[in-house]
Amino acid sequence: MKNTFYVSCPIDTYSGYGARSRDFVKALIKSEKYDVKILPQRWGGTPFGFIKDHHKEWGFLNSHILNLPNNQLDQQPDIWCQVTVPNEFQKVGKYNIGLTAGIETTACAHQWIEGCNRMDLILTSSNHSKEVFERTSYNGKNQQTGQEVTIKLTTPCKVLIEGADLDVYKDINTKDIQNQELFNKINSIPESFAYLFVGHWMKGQLGEDRKNVGLLIKAFYELFKNKKKKPALILKMSGAGSSYMDRYEMQKRIQSIRNSVPASQLPSIYLLHGEFNDSEINELYNHPKVKSMVSLTKGEGFGRPLLEFSLTNKPVIATNWSGHTDFLKKDFTQLMGGKLTKIHQSAQQKDMLIEGSEWFSVDHSEIGRCLVDVFKNYKEYKVKGKRQGYYSRSNFSFSKMEEQLDEILTNNLPNFPEQVTLSLPQFDSKPALPKLKKV
Repeated sequence: MKNTFYVSCPIDTYSGYGARSRDFVKALIKSEKYDVKILPQRWGGTPFGFIKDHHKEWGFLNSHILNLPNNQLDQQPDIWCQVTVPNEFQKVGKYNIGLTAGIETTACAHQWIEGCNRMDLILTSSNHSKEVFERTSYNGKNQQTGQEVTIKLTTPCKVLIEGADLDVYKDINTKDIQNQELFNKINSIPESFAYLFVGHWMKGQLGEDRKNVGLLIKAFYELFKNKKKKPALILKMSGAGSSYMDRYEMQKRIQSIRNSVPASQLPSIYLLHGEFNDSEINELYNHPKVKSMVSLTKGEGFGRPLLEFSLTNKPVIATNWSGHTDFLKKDFTQLMGGKLTKIHQSAQQKDMLIEGSEWFSVDHSEIGRCLVDVFKNYKEYKVKGKRQGYYSRSNFSFSKMEEQLDEILTNNLPNFPEQVTLSLPQFDSKPALPKLKKV
């Protein structure tokens, strides 16, 4: 009999954690070693309905999804896994796993460490996140005894990579592109060279939001203003959702920055807003006018879009710190320098991006150097992009993640007691009674 493996996760959401959940559960099901059950959860304000609405290829998960009132379990799972941020981890099963992308800064809140210590095993996406968990500690007092205590990670922590689906994310020919509407829209822009950014524009003033979108827009305008020959910047971007109000808010923020840059001519920035499926995203990456991905991110637990884009063999420009440096190699990509700075108050989030912790602030001169050099010397960087693509395919595929997960579980899961059938000796239904002697 297979051990029950319950996974509580945002399986049906349009989010990075949703993608991570689907891959994790798919790997468990493919192993055929466990009786896998899914408890679907929401993920912040991100839209729900990923599987049902536009991604029928994930329909096989539906038979594993439990619809329980208030998620009340009818039995204790052998293995319990939560895919979420660590302060939400709860010990439910006989063996308990916390799966998290981790942290984008230099320290995590004590609630995260306490949450990790409630579990039997922590799986995180990058060496950066693992090191932060293991390095963070707090001194405090036991509220009941008054004794001084140190809060630090005591649960084993392992890195489980986020592997890309090589059947979806790959270099394709223009003739293989299916979404002609998207292709034609990008083809209609006058520029032949476009940088691409993919991500959310999050909380924080200019230069302080985690993905650093505001600074990217500002720097792009300043770098290429009044230039006769200039590239474009495509932003596949949203705030938290895909509503018309969200799109309007993104347009308003871009326009505000544009208005702050005095120039007779400014380069063009194009906004792509709304939900795309994986194949459409890969077609966007492969459009001949999309030449390079750029990210000024201040910190990543992993950085999944950067990995997936690298599989198209096009050059990547990113900051040289945090989770994505596990797979982006300095010899093959443009990794921008900078320094660690305190998280600005405007970007702080309770129990997540905490006061006093640090993340990466890119050197502004590095932005100019990298973007201009890739634009002027693209052939040189295209060769490097191919080398990065080969490295990504060889080391960060879904199958590599499957192998890694199987090895981790094999080496860490306990032997659960097995239910056995009780075998009793057989007796006659009418036992023979001793005969009594006559007296």
